[in-house]
Amino acid sequence: MPNNRILEKKMAGKKAFGLALSFYSDELIELAGVMGLDFVSYDGQHGPITPETIDRFCRMCDGWNLTPSMRVPDQIPSNILNYLDRGIKAITIPNVETKEQAQKLIEHCYFAPEGLRSYTSKRVTRFGTEKDLSRMMAQANEDLMIIPQIESITAYQNLDEILDVEGIEVLAGGPNDLAQSMGFPGRPDHPDCLKVTAQGRVKITNAGKYRDDEVMVSIDATIAVKESIENMLSNRQ
Repeated sequence: MPNNRILEKKMAGKKAFGLALSFYSDELIELAGVMGLDFVSYDGQHGPITPETIDRFCRMCDGWNLTPSMRVPDQIPSNILNYLDRGIKAITIPNVETKEQAQKLIEHCYFAPEGLRSYTSKRVTRFGTEKDLSRMMAQANEDLMIIPQIESITAYQNLDEILDVEGIEVLAGGPNDLAQSMGFPGRPDHPDCLKVTAQGRVKITNAGKYRDDEVMVSIDATIAVKESIENMLSNRQ
């Protein structure tokens, strides 16, 4: 299967560029491929989602040499496995708050010896044409990027321990949920929230790891259309 272009860019000291979708669109995935982007991400936590949708999503991304990235709905092992088996290579998991939860992600997402991920879908094995299964499983581990989402004050309080988990190199934030957990709903720009986020970024950097925006940058398709409409309306005669 195609290599993880996000990881390739990261190892080269560059950022990967992509398109973020909260709905499925063949045409927009094709557009991302034509434009030479590195990845397409799909929000499976808040967007409409079925396994069939993600199966098609991964096929389209593979065909255009785009890395399929996804935020999954939750930390339920069967859900995580289902999306990995479709071919997702950069997986964001919401609301990781403890070291134990982070370690469970390693167990669920990686094949042995790193983890205990169940073996696997026909897509991942290229429908039985992949004969060296040990090599295939090792390559799948190397190509996978696990991104815990740190989005509560509890998670930030446990961040030092979470950063100790081997196999996690990139972490995402969640400013609106952080604000809620701190008693400031709808106010992610509150000074106390910004302070916690800034302190967390320093800890991540000092641990030799990365915030997701240091590794990958994307345009949100829905927001891009909204901003284009606003621009059109502001210029109407």
